[in-house]
Amino acid sequence: MSPTKSFLCFAFLASPGFALDLPLAAQAYGELRENLAVEGGPLTIGGKVYPQGLGSHAVSEIPIDVPDGATRFTGAAGVDDAQGPGKGSVKFRILSGNAVLWESAELKSGDPAAAFDLPVSSILYRKLYLQADDLGENSYDHADWVDLQWKKEGGTAATGQARTFAGADFGIRPEVEEDQSSAFRKAIQALREAPGSTLKLAKGTYHFRREGALKHHFHVSNHDQPKWHPVSIPLVDLRGVTIDGQGSLFLFHGEVQPVLVMDSEKVTLQGIGIDYAIPHHSQGTLTKVEQDAYEVEVDPVRYPHEVRNGWPAFKGDGWETGGGKGGIVFDGKTREIVAGTSDYNFGGRLTELTPGHYRVEKNLAKSGIKTGDILTFRQGGRPHPAITLYRAKDTALVDCPIHSSHGMGLLAQRSENIRLSGGGVYPRKETGRYFSTVADATHFSNCKGLILSENGLYEGMMDDAINVHATCLRIEDKPDSRTLRCSYIHEQSIGFETFLPGETLRFIEAKHLTPRDPRKVVAVRRLSDTELIITLDSDTPADLGKGDAVENADLFPQVTFRGNTVRHNRARGSLFTTPEKVIVEGNTFESIAGSAILLAGDANGWYESGGCHDVLIRNNTFRDNLTSRFQFTEALISIYPEVPDLEGQKEFYHRNVRIEGNRFETFDVPLLFAMSTSGLSFTGNEVTYNDHYPAWNKPPFILRHCKNFVQKDNRVTRDGKPVEWTEKDIKSDP
Repeated sequence: MSPTKSFLCFAFLASPGFALDLPLAAQAYGELRENLAVEGGPLTIGGKVYPQGLGSHAVSEIPIDVPDGATRFTGAAGVDDAQGPGKGSVKFRILSGNAVLWESAELKSGDPAAAFDLPVSSILYRKLYLQADDLGENSYDHADWVDLQWKKEGGTAATGQARTFAGADFGIRPEVEEDQSSAFRKAIQALREAPGSTLKLAKGTYHFRREGALKHHFHVSNHDQPKWHPVSIPLVDLRGVTIDGQGSLFLFHGEVQPVLVMDSEKVTLQGIGIDYAIPHHSQGTLTKVEQDAYEVEVDPVRYPHEVRNGWPAFKGDGWETGGGKGGIVFDGKTREIVAGTSDYNFGGRLTELTPGHYRVEKNLAKSGIKTGDILTFRQGGRPHPAITLYRAKDTALVDCPIHSSHGMGLLAQRSENIRLSGGGVYPRKETGRYFSTVADATHFSNCKGLILSENGLYEGMMDDAINVHATCLRIEDKPDSRTLRCSYIHEQSIGFETFLPGETLRFIEAKHLTPRDPRKVVAVRRLSDTELIITLDSDTPADLGKGDAVENADLFPQVTFRGNTVRHNRARGSLFTTPEKVIVEGNTFESIAGSAILLAGDANGWYESGGCHDVLIRNNTFRDNLTSRFQFTEALISIYPEVPDLEGQKEFYHRNVRIEGNRFETFDVPLLFAMSTSGLSFTGNEVTYNDHYPAWNKPPFILRHCKNFVQKDNRVTRDGKPVEWTEKDIKSDP
């Protein structure tokens, strides 16, 4: 590529795509503003008024597009004077995808603006990230970015030829305790400069620590919302990158976000296992179970803790938490969740017998819990997934098992085309753990394209193997005929961009959960982490308003979930809420405490929308699931949208669900529960009943407000004898 011999200086705010970037920003307080301070006054730093810039508040992170041909980025940053001199405390940073390009000193109001002048090539960087750090206290931290300009000076850098790099080229070393974060980010820079390249690592164990992580501020769906995600491996703003661990283990220390793939295309991870040295859950082995008490052994090395206020408090590198008095109880031999225990409370008066060995006054025997079983202490909190995909396209994870996490295993949001092949989520044998992730193994929110998950093992997680849905917002007000004020409702699902200009908004009539009346989004104002103003291209329906909801009709994926094994986990095996085609085939669902498959949808709790319109469930094996009860787990396959007024509903939420050619090996529990579903078939399946667990004494099919149900050509046996289903085996309510 030949260098360009021209000079051009142009204002930042005139750069293409900048207005679109404003809704992508995240900040802890208030609204990001153009040419005004965060509370609406003029941008004023050190007594000087600036006509042009951005008014934000720490903590914040603002992604900005790098215009074509840009070679330099200049400007200044400082704390706004509005709160009086000496107030606030902010450190400003400008990040590329993998490095801090500039950082200010600690600034307060009254200090002059800190200037920057950075060489930036639009060939290497498509985005930069403006950060304001509150340094632990965000009072008065009105953070201004001013005099922002892109410049084109002289030649532009060229990318290198695609090649294969070795980890040793950058000092990445296995089998040493030192943090590998810094060396890894050097390798990422080399991959950035040569798109299409591969980083190949020598097989081994690589350690990553919180101290070396790169801080990012963004919101993650269905998680807690910490101010910072300390990212060990930031695969951000990359194109055509492969990282091949050749069967390596990445071991993380402290509360970190291990891997972030953001604003990137065609990133492939392969042959990499992810685990934590000290997980966010802990476990103990029951050494004695009596009628009035039990004894439990908790390894103080694997699960560091001390007794506080009569119960173990667990801690890791840089974190600690009060030990939960409840959790999951696993059978010590089979690794199944003990039947009927659900989320079990095993708390009681505790006496320390020896370090790590405790006697607790509580009768566990009545619940069928015995010596040798395993208690999992669920300690609460889900700050960071193991892998986050955010605004990522064409991402592949090949043979990348996740063994534990401080949140979900994989969380993908606003991403397109994701392939998971092999790997999965399960505890690493060497650790002796029975549990894996704190919540779902994999979770997809507001994605599109195809999600393909195949040939993985999912075991011991505290929720679903896969959960696919969209996040919808509640309407709070209609300021005028084309404007909506909307809110995120669930505290763990806030802040990430649900709508952008040009996308399709669809209303949800909340009372009946009915989607209708699509409109195009013209503009989005982000008033805070929890509230948006959305402008539409035409008038809103007169009969919809406060309390109803809106969803993004463009962000629904197709899903293929095939060849996977899901076993020994709580809640559900899989959950799908998308109108695009869903195929669930060739999987084994075994010893799941709740339903194997759930089709859901709501606009009153988690606000997870996307009625299923084309679902094929075929050639799967369902073996002894539903051994406990959890929310919405009414049958092995449960179709349970939350419709407040089911009787008044005129349209069906789910439709065209086919269950065919599957094998059910089960004790006597309902096979299918369905609500608000049209076009539902259960055909050509083989059902073999056993007496492994107590019967529920309910019919195999329970239907509420369903239409066009077909049950035929199924082979059913009990005690080796054929069973003929009759009308009494179908309970159907209008």
